[in-house]
Amino acid sequence: MDRRKFIKFCSAAVPAATIGSSLGSCIFSSTFIPNERHKMYDDDFIKKMADTAMFLAKQNGASYSDFRLSNFRSQFVSAREQVIQAISDSENFGFSVRVIVDGTWGFASSSTFTEMEVDKVTKLACEIAKANKKIQRSKVELVPTASYNDFWKTPIKKSAFDVSIDDKVSLLFKVNEKAKALGGDFCSSFIWAVNEWKYFASSEGSYIKQDLHRIYPQFEVTVIDKSTGLFDSRESMTVPIGKSYEYVEEFDWMGEVEKAVEHAKMKQKAPSVEPGEKDLILDPTHLWLTIHESCGHPTELDRALGYEANYAGTSFMTTDKLGKLKYGSDVVNIKGDRTQKDGLATRGYDDDGVKTTQWDIIKQGVFVGYQTTREMARFIGESASNGCAYADSWSHFPIQRMPNVSLQPGVEKLSLQDLISDTEDGIYIVGDGSWSIDMQRYNFQFTGQEFWEIKNGKITGMLRDVAYQGNTVDFWNSCDAICDESEYKLGGSFFCGKGEPGQVSPVSHGASPARFRKVNILNTSKEAGE
Repeated sequence: MDRRKFIKFCSAAVPAATIGSSLGSCIFSSTFIPNERHKMYDDDFIKKMADTAMFLAKQNGASYSDFRLSNFRSQFVSAREQVIQAISDSENFGFSVRVIVDGTWGFASSSTFTEMEVDKVTKLACEIAKANKKIQRSKVELVPTASYNDFWKTPIKKSAFDVSIDDKVSLLFKVNEKAKALGGDFCSSFIWAVNEWKYFASSEGSYIKQDLHRIYPQFEVTVIDKSTGLFDSRESMTVPIGKSYEYVEEFDWMGEVEKAVEHAKMKQKAPSVEPGEKDLILDPTHLWLTIHESCGHPTELDRALGYEANYAGTSFMTTDKLGKLKYGSDVVNIKGDRTQKDGLATRGYDDDGVKTTQWDIIKQGVFVGYQTTREMARFIGESASNGCAYADSWSHFPIQRMPNVSLQPGVEKLSLQDLISDTEDGIYIVGDGSWSIDMQRYNFQFTGQEFWEIKNGKITGMLRDVAYQGNTVDFWNSCDAICDESEYKLGGSFFCGKGEPGQVSPVSHGASPARFRKVNILNTSKEAGE
């Protein structure tokens, strides 16, 4: 079945394909547009419902309450060669009420947005708070925040939801076809777009509306050695990013396909690495994940205090280390930033209604700051939150989530080529691969997509079977050089997991290429006994 017949067929299949959420998830044609539920209600009605919830919460004993209405839309289009693999468009709409009664949280939510349901859910949230008090160890106390009446939107040029499915499929087919023409045996590709619309109101006087966009396009090409049956793959160096379809249109897809196929072929002929200590130069396309695991998660305050352990444990970064631990070398400066341009975690306000900001996490190598929410900040004597509360759905309670955590560029003029020229015996790693880190976010091991050998200041060819290992503090203290801002790039994750029940959160990590001295290199094939 060709693409146009497939899409036409899917249009008729929509009613039968609806499953799952409040509005469902379905295969649909390029002419099918899900009903954007939040547009059915004007601002006056939404404010009236929010005010009703907060009034009823106060009547039922709440010292604090907030109301959150959200519409989450996710569209995913994927193809392999000239075959459509999946086309889905899901929308999830609902509201929640969160209260504090006698120093205890209560929370309830619903996908039915009526005045009667708001009344019911608010009273239920208060009843839950009163029931929770029996097991509450200490009273919930929120650090203060100003109130805001504001609207914030991701600064996009072209919404991905205004582009037809047909156009998206056509692009994916062109990418896959180009890969095949250049000698790739298989190529799969996708475009994933998300729009979060949120309305937040609190008993402290805030009324905040936000319209958040992000997008993730990618392909992966595989090349098979016909004589051995062995294969190698290479993903595109596209990143999930806080933009919309303009990112897809501006990216050089055909140039990236040529590079991906060429490098996948080179992998098959590359010699296996000799294990031992070597200098590493990590490209931002790789370094973002190392930052995420060894800097982002360890400095989450709830994890450091033991309140979070469900996803990969707690953290070695206990509060006695704040302001004291030499986390990295003097050139290492890492910021938490909810305002960073194009960041996945960028927004105007968090889900506590706190105006977003940036702050130092590591300054000249010293650990100086955690990620906090209004509830968590008081545990370390902070008078304000740095805006890290987030819930991935109206049906989930907001928890502390990672901001954009980024390694700051070096202050001296230094290009990637300069850094390579200054390296005698090293490996330049491009692209992210598998990773492993212990339950304290301390000992780790990472691989990548491409490994380029450096000898006497020059790249001499590609290697394979490379992994590096170390511990967080020793590794970051071995960083002796970071390229300047001209080499700075964002990477990130569309779906960082945390919490119980689990939630996912988008987060970016920026960096310029950085060098780490004498890092332990493993040969993954030998380690696996191959």
